[in-house]
Amino acid sequence: MENPSLHALLLLSDSQLPLGSFAFSSGLESFLGHKKLSNTHLSSSASAKVAALQGFLEQSVANVSSTALPYVLAAYRNPETLEDLDNDFDASTPCTVARRASITQGKALITLWEKALSGSANTTSSAFKEVANFATCLKTNTPDPFGLQLQAHFAPLFGVVCAALDLSTFDTSYMFLLNHAKAVLSAGVRASVMGPYQSHTIMASTNLQGWIKECIEREAGSSVERAAVTVPTMDLWMGRHELLYSRIFNS
Repeated sequence: MENPSLHALLLLSDSQLPLGSFAFSSGLESFLGHKKLSNTHLSSSASAKVAALQGFLEQSVANVSSTALPYVLAAYRNPETLEDLDNDFDASTPCTVARRASITQGKALITLWEKALSGSANTTSSAFKEVANFATCLKTNTPDPFGLQLQAHFAPLFGVVCAALDLSTFDTSYMFLLNHAKAVLSAGVRASVMGPYQSHTIMASTNLQGWIKECIEREAGSSVERAAVTVPTMDLWMGRHELLYSRIFNS
């Protein structure tokens, strides 16, 4: 194949990739409910809902880039640190709801790796060896002498998998943030905030492209020690999700 990395790029950006992202709204449902903009509040105009979602999306992309993208890039560049990065990400995620969503998607990615992706990966790369070893250790997953064990957080695993598939750093970063935006917009459609055409209008907009590129440029040289929540309200929305009277998403 002339460009095998293009095939992997299109594969990992597929909205039907079985990672379970559809089950999570990244705090959007909680945001809509607490702002009284959910589909149960008929007084909210459609334009107000869409505008609110666009504002939420911009902040959500910025927040996930500052908290998770450094771990994606660190794992991509140094696959041998995967287990340490998984532990560090777990320790630096105080929001229980966000932590649960990350682990759920990470374990789904490991399953996808074993059942489908590993056969087309670069078997000579250190990333391939590390993610394969991680998958093996996860099956036994016994605590170490300090009581720590693997959690399988999504961000570092995504970085290593992309490295094993020979994707570039930029493509890995862009796809990670774009997939997050797609998941939020998909949640917006299912929450009746907007229709699929409106969702794709935002997806195709230069605004979203600009937000993602700005985030990538800002975090390109950031170490995991500098990873931080830049939009504190995001953790509040996600953390308060389980307080909603009724909900259609897990987070």
